[in-house]
Amino acid sequence: MTKILAPPFTEETARAKVQAAENAWNSRDPDLVVLAYTPDSEWRNRDRFLAGREEIHAFLTAKWIKEREYKLKKELWAFTGNRIAVRFEYEWQDQDDQWWRSYGNENWEFDNAGLMQKRFASINDVSISEFQRRL
Repeated sequence: MTKILAPPFTEETARAKVQAAENAWNSRDPDLVVLAYTPDSEWRNRDRFLAGREEIHAFLTAKWIKEREYKLKKELWAFTGNRIAVRFEYEWQDQDDQWWRSYGNENWEFDNAGLMQKRFASINDVSISEFQRRL
């Protein structure tokens, strides 16, 4: 069992938390990803508001059906106490074989056990050619 990194965060533990999130999301396994969130976790993802692991799981399942060949890179932006801010970009291909790069920022808040209780994400998409892919 991997030790859950809990607040208060240091630079080292915040970077490790970001890397663990990147690794989990790149697995594209909703069963794995939802374990990082509290059972009553609150999300804003673009214009969607989600509450709890069940809604998050359904959202992620649909996301990775739509966003094929998904590959994500996260970067620590800032941290304090029980909060971490990240910037990210990910690339994916839609059902029409169009490639996209999505950019954004996330604000995370954790409970004392190190599970994410709030996630607020702002995301923008840019169409790219296959030759413009970086990830």
